[in-house]
Amino acid sequence: GLVLSVGLATNKLCAKVASDLRKPDGLVVVPAGEERTFLAPLPLERLWGVGPKTRALLEGWGLRTIGDLAAFDRSTLDARLGEHGTAIHERSHGVDDSPVVPEMAPKSVGHMHTFDTNTLDPGRIEGMLLRLSEGVGRRLREQTLRGRTITLALRVAPFETRSRQRTLGEATNDDATIFRVARTLLRDALAEDRAQGRTSPVRLVGVSVSGLVAGEQLGLFDSARQNRLNAALDAVRERFGDEALDRASAREVRDRRRFGWTRPR
Repeated sequence: GLVLSVGLATNKLCAKVASDLRKPDGLVVVPAGEERTFLAPLPLERLWGVGPKTRALLEGWGLRTIGDLAAFDRSTLDARLGEHGTAIHERSHGVDDSPVVPEMAPKSVGHMHTFDTNTLDPGRIEGMLLRLSEGVGRRLREQTLRGRTITLALRVAPFETRSRQRTLGEATNDDATIFRVARTLLRDALAEDRAQGRTSPVRLVGVSVSGLVAGEQLGLFDSARQNRLNAALDAVRERFGDEALDRASAREVRDRRRFGWTRPR
């Protein structure tokens, strides 16, 4: 089973110190108002901001525990260590006002692939674009996210990067929807090149989804049946690998004899 060490306290400092005291599989609770008492008998190195150099200095002044540091004259500590001295003195009293910051949600989810050689083959590019779209859709579903804006990125010879994007009316995390939009953007870009008499061999192709929102609410572009299909594909690939199962549309677009697929990054 999963082994956890847990520290409960009124601030991050004491909670972290508490969680480190009983490893593995321990629980330490620091009651409110007893933060300084809890820290006092612990060695200096348990305190945030007291590394080997600072500890050596403090021990040179006769300090051995966090309690010794808390009882040390603050003005002397400030004069000798400056702002760092002020910070560790406050912590030695169990004071930590730093907020708990939740993990930032991603602004976009994307994959890209660099071909071994430049290519002008639309089938090869679309085949990889399908794989990338599947990877993006799966990552979105894993994070319970959907997005409205789909962006196609191309790097063409010599080293020019181009991008096109389209914003949907409703957010999606459906592979097929992402691919259809990205493929349209690709075909528009290639058609524009032809109309202008340009030849732009492609070295890199990428697709990303942004404008992310959380939740599994169905949009206009999704259906319950499509969601069940995506969930089934995710489950099979998770268990047997990405090559275990393909959509019929994937077989139509992808010709494995024409290009070697590598896992998108």
